[in-house]
Amino acid sequence: MAVDEELGFPFEEEEPVEEVFDGRATGVEVERPADASADERDVQPWDPEKIRVATKSFSLRNVLDMIDSDDIELAPDFQRNKVWKPRQKSRLIESLLLQIPLPAFYFAEDEDGLLRVVDGLQRLSTIHEYAREEAFPLKDLEYLRDEHGKSFSQLSSLLKRRLLNAQIVTHVIDPSTPHEVKYDIFKRINTGGEPLNAMEIRHCMSRTRSRELLKRCVASPSFNEATGHVLKDHVRMHDREAALRFIAFRRLGRIEEYDRFGSLEQLLDATTTDIDNPELVTDAQLDGWFNDLERAMVNARAVFGDHAFRKWPTNSEHKSPINRALFESWGVVLADYDRSALETNREKIVELARKAMTKNVGYIAAISTSTADSRRVKKRFEIPRIIMKSAMP
Repeated sequence: MAVDEELGFPFEEEEPVEEVFDGRATGVEVERPADASADERDVQPWDPEKIRVATKSFSLRNVLDMIDSDDIELAPDFQRNKVWKPRQKSRLIESLLLQIPLPAFYFAEDEDGLLRVVDGLQRLSTIHEYAREEAFPLKDLEYLRDEHGKSFSQLSSLLKRRLLNAQIVTHVIDPSTPHEVKYDIFKRINTGGEPLNAMEIRHCMSRTRSRELLKRCVASPSFNEATGHVLKDHVRMHDREAALRFIAFRRLGRIEEYDRFGSLEQLLDATTTDIDNPELVTDAQLDGWFNDLERAMVNARAVFGDHAFRKWPTNSEHKSPINRALFESWGVVLADYDRSALETNREKIVELARKAMTKNVGYIAAISTSTADSRRVKKRFEIPRIIMKSAMP
């Protein structure tokens, strides 16, 4: 166990650990809290009287019409929640045709009356695909074997009515419910298997403007080249989290302003909320942050090549997973420079950066463990700035 004497934290000096989801490596380094059992988002007590959840019943006919008219949003960018196999989809439709009640759904309502699916996205997406898009025929049915191979339009009138008239129970979270309470509800109610992470919950709670900005950022060829394409359409939304972290810290100006947010998650929440409000953040500002990110990605690739945003100590040429702490800090710093000047001084920048990743205990800790801590945030922004001042004439 090493000790970061400057910051006063113990930490394990270990090889970077790559996150695994659903049995597959995700290309992103795990961010370890100081206490392995700790949650980065501090638990704050809140008044249960502030919970506003109404229980309603809808027919599937009504729900499908609301989806078609965009009154219910299925969050189409939420990739990992739409991975059901054909058999699973068919068995769900068969349950409805057999008049078996479905588990309750959770929706979140925003100030404009738009409903967003919090829990039950896979089920509603499947039903919509079958009944409206006719995207798949039924197969591997357990009981209604005579319906095998049939699309919705090929069902009998009786079975069509049975599906469309099926009643579902929904719990609708009122927009007046405080943000932190909503977050906790989202975290607790997810029944889709792997619990949602903070960015996935933020995606469910955010509005179109911030989603479109992050989608634009991560679709950029420069972003994908700088990250070695491992973040493209990331299964845990780490691509969008990385872009949001860059924007959040770029927007701060002075890193000392981080303290007023209390935690990394609260900074990201506040940034998302502000982006979604055109009265607080203009379109020109959004374009400016996008251009800053583009410049940072091009510069990072020019300086660090395949090792951009990855740990690269002097004793190893191994290509480590993407490190989000390096992404946000080096990205923000490199956005201030011209590419030609960086290329001229590339060797010195790389030498000093690799040395810091090898010998500077405080810096290694700041990009490895308890990365949301204010002192570690400041340290990982301080070191790249010092390196750039030393390397650039």
